[in-house]
Amino acid sequence: MNIRVRLILMSILVLVISCAKNPFTGKSTMALVSNSEIFPSSFQQYGQFLSENKVIKGTKDAERVENVGMKIKVAAEKWLNANGHQGYLKDYKWEYNLVDSKEVNAWCMPGGKIVFYTGILPICKDDAGMATVMGHEVAHALANHGQQRMSAGVYQQLGAAGLAVATGGQSKETQELAMAAYGVGSQYGAMMPFSRAHESEADMIGLTLMAVAGYNPETAVAFWERMSANAGGNKPPEFMSTHPSDATRIANIKKLVPEAKAEAAKFGVTFK
Repeated sequence: MNIRVRLILMSILVLVISCAKNPFTGKSTMALVSNSEIFPSSFQQYGQFLSENKVIKGTKDAERVENVGMKIKVAAEKWLNANGHQGYLKDYKWEYNLVDSKEVNAWCMPGGKIVFYTGILPICKDDAGMATVMGHEVAHALANHGQQRMSAGVYQQLGAAGLAVATGGQSKETQELAMAAYGVGSQYGAMMPFSRAHESEADMIGLTLMAVAGYNPETAVAFWERMSANAGGNKPPEFMSTHPSDATRIANIKKLVPEAKAEAAKFGVTFK
């Protein structure tokens, strides 16, 4: 058996044995690195980040971040438990912090470690806007998007290794051209679409979480419109971005609002 065939078989074997199921979509996802490995590193990096940045405590805004975060956490627990995923969050160590920064951003690390930057608060405008962001960022963690990106990176490297073997008998120029084409093709044809799909998935899950938490998912549309206005059109074309275009995202969210409301209604939450 030559080395090319071995690489193909190895790739297939790894793909088959390294899948997990997304509880929100039911889809199988890549899971080459387990959460038991990811979470400790995530917690350590979070602690280091907090030690190196100005964390705001005791203010009204800091309390809002924690209160909204707690509601999203409870909503996630309710939804997961009601859908047969008891214990899914057992290794999570939730934490919510507001950090002084002009950057318009927020994030949730694997395991429930959340940061909001003060720069995004004016765009959030109110608790519903904050819940839109919180739901979206928590959704990334709950759907194990970080785990999937790491796994995709491993496959990308494996593909590069396979290409190197396949072109090993060619000239140096041919090898370099092949690797350059693979790098561009895998980035724009696979990795970026993969990331955009994660963003859309996080929008879907996030809407459900904010709705179950009692925040009208219709308000998410206004938030993303404010985000788009803040960007001022200074974004790359969608195919060159890790995120959907603002127009695509807003259109998708509008379509998802009725589904989010229907999920919330199962928990006795309704909106006028």
